[in-house]
Amino acid sequence: MNKAITNLKNRHTSHWSRDTLRSLVLSLGIFAVAALVQVIADNYVGKTKGTAVTDLLLDHLPTADVDTFIILGSLLLTFIGLFLFLYKPKYVNFGIKALSIFIIVRAFLISLTHLGVMPGQLVFDTTSPGFGLYNILYNTSNDFFFSGHTGIPFLLGLVFWPERHWRYFFLLASLVFGLCVLVARIHYSIDVFAAPFITFSIFRLTEFLFPKDYEISRSS
Repeated sequence: MNKAITNLKNRHTSHWSRDTLRSLVLSLGIFAVAALVQVIADNYVGKTKGTAVTDLLLDHLPTADVDTFIILGSLLLTFIGLFLFLYKPKYVNFGIKALSIFIIVRAFLISLTHLGVMPGQLVFDTTSPGFGLYNILYNTSNDFFFSGHTGIPFLLGLVFWPERHWRYFFLLASLVFGLCVLVARIHYSIDVFAAPFITFSIFRLTEFLFPKDYEISRSS
């Protein structure tokens, strides 16, 4: 245990410098802006009455009660992401910036697409374990295009791409969450299938805007 703590301390000591700390301040500033934009978008789409549309895939998929899995899975994914950022500080600045741009882009897109709640959509059980925290962090309404449950783990897979096992874990999580939100009728199929493509574009945009942070995240 002491050796692990020492290694972690050395990793942080060798990583953080004046330049990386400045980048961290910028990262947190962008994230704060993204959080504000998300709140504004959530309030807007929450008041918007969209129209439910037909969906070729959902017409043939069964409906399943997977609220507990979605709630606990989302929280577990959050804690794993936080742990990895703490354990691997070289990913922190690029990861925060990528997540921030993801939030801003998604907030913009959900404000453009006024889809309505589809018939049979799963209503989360408020007594489910972890619902209180999940409701604070993630539970919104009328925010369909595109799926954050699918996109965020896919983005984490791209951010932590050099970590082979974690790369596969996050990509698999993206696939599983995509399937879950479909059978729960939380998202339309276009929300799920578009998520990886939009997320990859966001990743590349972040790489273009912050090349130094990207290079640090890919350093050995």
